[in-house]
Amino acid sequence: MYRRLFSLPGTRAFTAGNLIARLPAGMFSVSAVVMIAGSRGSYALAGAVTATGLAATALAGPWIARLTDRHGQSRTAVPATAVAVLGSVALLLCVRYGAPDWTLFAAYAATATTPNTGGMSRARWAHLLAGDTEALHTANSFEQAADELCFMLGPALAAFLCGTFFPEAGTLVGAVLLLTGMLIFTAQRSTEPPRSPTPRGGPPLRVPGIPPLLAGFVATGAVFGSMEVATLAYANATGHRAVGGAVLALQAAGSCAAGLLYGRLKPTGAPELRLRWCLLAMTALMTLPLLAASTPGSLPALAAALLPAGMATAPTMVTAMTLLQHRTPEGRLNEGMSLAVTGLLLGIACGSAAAGWTTDHASPTTAFWMPVAAATTALAIAAPSRAVP
Repeated sequence: MYRRLFSLPGTRAFTAGNLIARLPAGMFSVSAVVMIAGSRGSYALAGAVTATGLAATALAGPWIARLTDRHGQSRTAVPATAVAVLGSVALLLCVRYGAPDWTLFAAYAATATTPNTGGMSRARWAHLLAGDTEALHTANSFEQAADELCFMLGPALAAFLCGTFFPEAGTLVGAVLLLTGMLIFTAQRSTEPPRSPTPRGGPPLRVPGIPPLLAGFVATGAVFGSMEVATLAYANATGHRAVGGAVLALQAAGSCAAGLLYGRLKPTGAPELRLRWCLLAMTALMTLPLLAASTPGSLPALAAALLPAGMATAPTMVTAMTLLQHRTPEGRLNEGMSLAVTGLLLGIACGSAAAGWTTDHASPTTAFWMPVAAATTALAIAAPSRAVP
């Protein structure tokens, strides 16, 4: 089925460019933390700077996506990427030459103009495969697996570059990859969706069925954010801080594999029902890391539990993204996708904060209740949903 997707003219080229541009998404925050903390000796400052960038991205993302829908991907994404790359370079120079702390916040906030590369790729598939539900399901599954792969490899690559060469290497390489990949991606004009100067329907936030779906994205993001913090804190508490990232990568690996397998299955039944089943499975599987962490000092058990726990996340995201594509008004798909990413980022930030607070005031093991609670919340949000025409 995947071979059929990439037999379409132009799909291999735009996918290659998008993957190159998407990889830095998993690199920038890790690179910034290593670079700032190493230079200024403050993880608090590094965390505050990256949090500012996250907040700026949540605000700027939907606006950039709306411009993309109205003026086209190639006309919008390239200048937006150029601004983001200049922000990364400015951050690098400010850290390198000891500029005041406030300049770090300003520079990193400029990176918020980075286009939603995954959303633009999904928009191209939706344009190319319009009316072919099965093929679009496979394409969305591939895109979710690509997301997981990039967020699994990105932090590892950033840590390697910063540790092997110089602290600014991760940010520099990420900026080069982002610009290069975006130029390759936007050069593929034959697969670009048509621009919509006057899109039909109102803003996605006002469309029936989309607000609860976005609330579900926030809850799902909280699963990711809380699991990350809880896992790293548990590894540190058991004296294995260096392997915390590798253990956490097993969750992404499980999700990546499940996403590719899910794409080979023919979707059956209403997507609303499929989403509820996926969320039910995710809620059940999130109890595995909690049970594993309850065994004192059992990091191998936690690692083994994270692999199946991650396998529920990709099918959930694929089904939710498919629903969002179905409900988003014509000509506003990039905006709808960006709102989903904004919801995920908000959820990740809230989940990270909740798990961090729980770790400090209780224990890392107790923090593993947070992913279970977040998944249960997502299931409760989706439970009363009905098909929206």
